[in-house]
Amino acid sequence: MKTWIKILLGLVVVGIIALLLVYKFVYNKQHPDYENLEPAFTVTAQDLYQAYKTNKEAASAKYNGKIIALTGKLSKMETADSLVTAVFVFNQGDFGDEGLRCTMLKKFNDAADKLQPDGEVKLKGYCTGYNETDVVLEKCSIINQ
Repeated sequence: MKTWIKILLGLVVVGIIALLLVYKFVYNKQHPDYENLEPAFTVTAQDLYQAYKTNKEAASAKYNGKIIALTGKLSKMETADSLVTAVFVFNQGDFGDEGLRCTMLKKFNDAADKLQPDGEVKLKGYCTGYNETDVVLEKCSIINQ
């Protein structure tokens, strides 16, 4: 067998092994169980919003990428397709409501739809940051409801 065929065959085998490893450890990676993770911080919805509104950089460094438990007075629930979002409104800006938007885990969609506006709620979620109008929490769950 010619040398270049052996080299090509070796590269193909190494490539297949590399693809299998990427699939196993990157693509097929297990996701955290957001519902059962312990929160890094417990704050009120108003305090979290004010932290980002007054000093975005400091709040981002402190809260982004962390699980946060929050309590607050729910303003409304929004539903789009299979996403249910709890909204806490603290300000009216040029583009509408400003505050916190908490996208619920699908498991909690039915319970979240039953939450009453102007009622006190306790949620826990993964903070992804501030988009100049809203603090965004994803993978949220309802605590003690």
